[in-house]
Amino acid sequence: MEEEKYGMSFEDEVKHAVQKFERMKTNNESYFFDVNEFESIIDYYIESNNSARAYEAAALATKQHPNSVSIQLRKARVLLDKGRAVETLRILKKLESIEPGNHEIYVAKGTAMGMLGDIQGARKMFDYALTLDSEEPSNILFSIVSVLQNLNYYEQLIPYLRQLIGMEPDYKSHLYDLAYAYEKTEDFPNSIACYQKYLEEDPFSDSAWYNLGIIYNKLDQPEKALEAYDFALAINAQNSFALFNKGNILSNLERYSEAIPVYHEYLENEPENFEAMNYLGECYEKTGDYSLAKKYYNESIELAPEYAEPWFGIGILELNAGNPSDSLIFFRKAVRLDDESPEYWFLLGKAHYALGEIKDSLACFREALKLDPYYDEVWFDLGRIIRMENLTSRAVSYLENAYKATGDVPGINYLLASFCLQNGNPERAYDHLSLAVEIDRELFNDFREFFPESLMTKKFIRLLKSNNLL
Repeated sequence: MEEEKYGMSFEDEVKHAVQKFERMKTNNESYFFDVNEFESIIDYYIESNNSARAYEAAALATKQHPNSVSIQLRKARVLLDKGRAVETLRILKKLESIEPGNHEIYVAKGTAMGMLGDIQGARKMFDYALTLDSEEPSNILFSIVSVLQNLNYYEQLIPYLRQLIGMEPDYKSHLYDLAYAYEKTEDFPNSIACYQKYLEEDPFSDSAWYNLGIIYNKLDQPEKALEAYDFALAINAQNSFALFNKGNILSNLERYSEAIPVYHEYLENEPENFEAMNYLGECYEKTGDYSLAKKYYNESIELAPEYAEPWFGIGILELNAGNPSDSLIFFRKAVRLDDESPEYWFLLGKAHYALGEIKDSLACFREALKLDPYYDEVWFDLGRIIRMENLTSRAVSYLENAYKATGDVPGINYLLASFCLQNGNPERAYDHLSLAVEIDRELFNDFREFFPESLMTKKFIRLLKSNNLL
């Protein structure tokens, strides 16, 4: 064979050189290697992801062969692998003056610039490299594409990848990479088109079907997403990511009975996934099987005691079962673990109110509304408490101050309109009602009980009738 020398194949030569280098390191001795040997050794360690050994070999090689461009290039590549872009650029600057027509220098230089965040400079280097070798443009493009993929420059990657596809149209993985790049840049129509074209060539790619499912889900097309996940699972029943996402979509669609077996199947493959355990508990809660709901919430807590959601889930079960004292324990734990969830504060407030702890309840509602001023359910419950506790006259000044902080939020405007009306200030009430109706007309139906017709002026009635609310 032409690749054999003196009865030794290229693979044997590489193996022999690496063994010689390893023996030198083990014995703490100094051996001489020619340039070809060092090239083979460094390449071997780079391909084996052994950056430490690759660097040792490159450092010794540059000492023994300081004028070898190929050795210096490999040292630059090793430095890039170690993230040392500035050092790499110093080496490449010297090499440019020695071999200005070597495209590898400019690909490496572009890589270093990209690592330093200079993507425009990187593209200039890549484009220049493509002008230097008309015989190997596809290989250069492949190197550029690989660099940009590794650096997550997907937008800049796309034009190079399209060129590469033009040169190598039969190489299917390029089309997959292009679909993924479009996906990462949120160009979903082009991503879908590329995945579909790829699937025409390789219909049994479960990863392509899975990625399609992700895109359809992002586009709020759950049925198409489910169909894509089903294809992925038909091809590979062990695709746990597809199972998990399918379960989540079914749950979000409130198809809890369908989601339950999907989560069970997922947990057979991933028994330590505390999130799936929690979601399974939610599904059982929604289907009315509170015993199993509590079982899986507790199992989720055992797996991840610092995960707030199952604590919150058990709190809801206890509150709905008429055990507000017990629910407080779980809601407080959930809030300690995640104090930025308005829902946690809201339910904690409801538990306090169920126990007659009005002050604590209102404090929790205030925390919920600080986090989410548009949480209409909190405004509604806050309003009901204010009315039931005969606090309307005192509440107006508080709500007016809150209004200055929240601005034109529909919930607070409906409450202010109602309380100003009850306190004998119809003009101010009308102003707030006008704003509330303008922002969210349909929400009036939720707050209707706050507006007894006996207190409404003709002006109020005209406003509501003009918006088809009376």
